Amino acid sequence: MNHLLRVVSSFRNKRVIVIGDVMLDKSIWGSVKRISPEAPVPVVDVKKETYSAGGASNVAMNISALGGKATVVGLVGNDSARNILIKILERQGISTRGMIVHSKRPTTQKVRVLGQNQQLLRVDYESKDYLAEKEEKKIIDFCEKGIKEADSIVVSDYAKGVVTENVMKNIVALCKKNRKPLVIDPKPKHFPFYRGATIITPNTKEACEAARIEETETEKINEVGENLKRMTGSNILITRGERGMSLFSLDGSIRHIPTVAKEVFDVTGAGDTVVGAISLSIAASARLEDAAVIANHAAGITVGKIGTSTVSLEELTRSLNKDEQSNISR
Repeated sequence: MNHLLRVVSSFRNKRVIVIGDVMLDKSIWGSVKRISPEAPVPVVDVKKETYSAGGASNVAMNISALGGKATVVGLVGNDSARNILIKILERQGISTRGMIVHSKRPTTQKVRVLGQNQQLLRVDYESKDYLAEKEEKKIIDFCEKGIKEADSIVVSDYAKGVVTENVMKNIVALCKKNRKPLVIDPKPKHFPFYRGATIITPNTKEACEAARIEETETEKINEVGENLKRMTGSNILITRGERGMSLFSLDGSIRHIPTVAKEVFDVTGAGDTVVGAISLSIAASARLEDAAVIANHAAGITVGKIGTSTVSLEELTRSLNKDEQSNISR
């Protein structure tokens, strides 16, 4: 078994705290056979409704699917969406002890209406206001109590208010004090908050926006990565879709990793999969370059599925095994 497989085999029971913007994804499925007489819009005859975890919640789902033990720290409303989301997470063995209930904010929810499997409309329930000091303190206090038992920390930032400058300042300090790796799934406007993280994982669009370089200038990806590295004092892993990934390490090395995806059906949730795999790999003492290669395999599996999905430990192991056999036969 090669060293990457040894890393993956160590994922089981690694403990990861996931801090960030939790959300519930709801899909309303139906058929469309007519236009409404009230307005020029389709009438959807609803057949079923499905729910899944989104945002930081989906990062936790990916960690759980890969064999890790996730604890989610975030904000939910006092509503039915919270109850559904918590039930989904706890069914997968994910701890929701870090969920803070806010009586005046809704649980972030994305409702998609689909007819003949085509998305017709999306309705969002959310508040993007930053947390008040009271809620910030609850998040920081929870992490301070639990960080010694964690193997790595993830911040999943969807810019819905949980990731504030004060929260990040304290989380970075806690991770440094306790020597815990910190993985960030970022939003461009918050890059100044992330300074001192172990690794930050923007996609190409996010990276270019944060570095203030036109996204079309893909030949400048090295400049983008180096800019972000200097800005944050962190290792940078840019996920680049069909171009794979580019890792910019603090030791000065740059590694471009080609994609392993054979077919790309849906990139939804691929970033969550990458963050989950990276956090577990680093928790298992993998080198950053090896963690990036493992995450690349996990992302390649995810984009071959429809909708927000997770990757199992068995799927990831098969992908790495297949790659090893392919290299041996060359």
